[in-house]
Amino acid sequence: MDLRERLVLFHVGLFVVQFCCFANANLVLHVERKFKGPNQSLREIKAHDTRRHGRFLSAVDVPLGGNGLASSTGLYYTKIGLGSPPKDYYVQVDTGSDILWVNCAGCTACPKKSGLGMDLTLYDPSQSKTSNVVPCDDEFCTSMYDGPVSGCKQDMSCPYSITYGDGSMTTGSYVKDLITFDKVNGNLQTTPDNGSVIFGCGNKQSGTLSSSSDESLDGIMGFGQAHSSVLSQLASTQKMKKVFSHCLDNIKGGGIFAIGEVVQPKLNTTSLVPRMAHYNVILKDMEVGGDSIQLPLDIFDSSSGRGTIIDSGTTLAYLPASVYDQLVEKILAQQSDLKLYLIEDQFTCFHYSKNVDDAFPVVKFFFEEGLTLKAYPHEYLFKFDDDMQCIGWQKSMSETKDGKDLILLGDLVLSNKLVMYDLENMVIGWGDYNCSSSIKVKDSSTGTVYTVGAHDLSSASTVLIGRILTLFLLAIALLIST
Repeated sequence: MDLRERLVLFHVGLFVVQFCCFANANLVLHVERKFKGPNQSLREIKAHDTRRHGRFLSAVDVPLGGNGLASSTGLYYTKIGLGSPPKDYYVQVDTGSDILWVNCAGCTACPKKSGLGMDLTLYDPSQSKTSNVVPCDDEFCTSMYDGPVSGCKQDMSCPYSITYGDGSMTTGSYVKDLITFDKVNGNLQTTPDNGSVIFGCGNKQSGTLSSSSDESLDGIMGFGQAHSSVLSQLASTQKMKKVFSHCLDNIKGGGIFAIGEVVQPKLNTTSLVPRMAHYNVILKDMEVGGDSIQLPLDIFDSSSGRGTIIDSGTTLAYLPASVYDQLVEKILAQQSDLKLYLIEDQFTCFHYSKNVDDAFPVVKFFFEEGLTLKAYPHEYLFKFDDDMQCIGWQKSMSETKDGKDLILLGDLVLSNKLVMYDLENMVIGWGDYNCSSSIKVKDSSTGTVYTVGAHDLSSASTVLIGRILTLFLLAIALLIST
């Protein structure tokens, strides 16, 4: 059976450096969602999340440099330009990974084709006039390894290696080259521009990264907190802030993604747990229709990697078994006459043809500093066939190394909300919002406020036809030398 999927799975794009040291750049990107259309398999979506969590949750404690903290099956991908002259590359992006890397010429066992409908391209440093090797004694390299690289000698490039929890691995070396983007030079007006960034040039892949599949792309681009991410590289110049926001519209499609200070709407925030590989927050309480849920004590111990993760690359939302059981019982309490079905051995479903918001309760999450996250029935229930609804909440399928479950909140609860990540102040915030409308962002250098709106464009690819999200990024007086 097939799922009539309502999640907007959008694809984050390029937000790199502007050359001019005095200009204030607003950047615009076009992104594509992976799952789209009315017919998607329940098993496919659950399998996606299983692979994703097997990769990044088990790698939480692995040091960056030898091994990384990334997810290679993110739901979001975008087309970026690399090199001079620029060539197009499709990369996956999510908040659970850090570095940007792409498959390179001479790569061993790189995928040759993708089931997503685009041509895959190998990056060739020799074909770019602006490509430069990052030496193993470069400051960026030594910081990645927290000291001198073992065996480093003259003319040796800086190596990278990322091992994922499912056994997949990518290795190669770092290069610096131009990356091309669209700069916003007015309200919804853009002009081409480019900048320089350090990224991984992959020459050997293994596991699922090496096989051509429906998920194969040219690489990964991270939105994580590590200094190796593109966002952190730009922020290190003191010319821009480490603040970005996204708004996913799962009703009409499309949405907004922006870098910079959002001045409208105003959002309440909660503190991010420091020194975490992902965006962890402290959950204080949960309610279903006003009734509290008893939370396990482990949830409050975020210091060891437990707690609650906000992850825009996960499709559904995952809860410890004890929390899940209470939640489902309370959701169905007022509809005790429903006959329940187990679809594909994973999803609890039932026949219901009326308005679900009139019959089922709102689920609320309460965080530190009084921030609340609401999940409405039309968001956590999926329409299946004509009159069948399926519950999107799932039992946790991944645990921390000491065997404790996590709460992981994905697009199931993040859609139709403006979510803001402020890494300058280590807070995250959100609020219900019409993601097909617009927001206002401020250039803190000039005080100019720009209106950034959601866009819905068409892809030229016959396979990728569907909603394309235009992302506007506000970057303030960016400068990185090539």
